Amino acid sequence: MPAREHRFPADHPAAPGHFPGNPIIPGAVLLGEVLRSVETTLGMPASPCIIRSAKFLAPVRPGDRVLIECSPGGAAGAIRFRCYAGSLEVLRGEVTCGGPARGD
Repeated sequence: MPAREHRFPADHPAAPGHFPGNPIIPGAVLLGEVLRSVETTLGMPASPCIIRSAKFLAPVRPGDRVLIECSPGGAAGAIRFRCYAGSLEVLRGEVTCGGPARGD
């Protein structure tokens, strides 16, 4: 399974608002990094994409290093992904990327 590491800086701009005194990296930011991983590790265009499933298992904190693994092979051409902060799985799911946009 191809993997890419991403470090969220301690001063990430989204962290102070999510949540004051107990900052976390928002799920949308994590999913954005998953799509970048699809593009860079699998060489597939990430746009347009459909997020088929996403299960957030644990929070990611500013300063965390996250390993993002992605591989083809999900249902109907989907790409499976798993994200880890250290040995802790923090996110998993499936996306379909690079196909025709809805309504085409």
